[in-house]
Amino acid sequence: MAKKVLVLAEAKDGNLRNVTFEALNAARRISNGGSVVAAAFGSAADGYVDQLAHYGADQVVVVNNEKLNQYTTDGYLQAFIKVIEHVGPDAIVLGHTALGKDLAPRVAAKLDLGLISDCTDIEVNGDEVITTRPIYSGKAFAKRKFKSGTLFVTVRPNNIGFDEPDTSRSAERVDLAVELSDDSLRTLVKEVVKKASTGVDLTEAKIIVAGGRGVKSAEGFKPLYELAEVLGAAVGASRGACDAGYCDYSMQIGQTGKVVTPDLYIATL
Repeated sequence: MAKKVLVLAEAKDGNLRNVTFEALNAARRISNGGSVVAAAFGSAADGYVDQLAHYGADQVVVVNNEKLNQYTTDGYLQAFIKVIEHVGPDAIVLGHTALGKDLAPRVAAKLDLGLISDCTDIEVNGDEVITTRPIYSGKAFAKRKFKSGTLFVTVRPNNIGFDEPDTSRSAERVDLAVELSDDSLRTLVKEVVKKASTGVDLTEAKIIVAGGRGVKSAEGFKPLYELAEVLGAAVGASRGACDAGYCDYSMQIGQTGKVVTPDLYIATL
């Protein structure tokens, strides 16, 4: 049966993240010939409409509100619930990112929906949607499906994949007004202070060069940065290296850091 599937577009530094394109790809599978609707928030949302269409959206709901320029739990929760009520989807797909991990369970609880998070694969068998997700710290995988109701999933970056954009596609644009009072937002983002970055997001990197305590110092990480630059890779680190002060905790990989799924992982001891 054809389904209407809703995807929340996620951007970073003014550009749509790859996980958004993966979510759109997952949505097309789930839709089974139905329609895919993307929601884009903030003042920059106007610029995402065409690109979302090229990657599979049939309709884009634009919520142009400057209070959604930066993610806040209350703001996005209110706005996304409004979008869900407007669209009435059969399924919802988000990226399993820091944003998705914070927002998805709150939306599910508010709307009394089931949620399967951190999916690494999504299969469609007739009317059944079967998800695969890691369990026991990635030592095993579980297949799960929804018995009834609205399907709600988050997809792990770098797993679902996405096709080359089809620039011949276009999408219907729908503008949705969402009023957000300051009183309804418990937090407001006043400033974003960014640390120095290699330019490649760890969670979406195809190649990662990582170091541990064996590099022995922050100086020891310099060859890793040089190798990463040559390979177009991201640099990661173990918890031990971060605890020792060799690098910033934003580079930490693992159960207490970032979950990564690169094609190539190069690590020192």
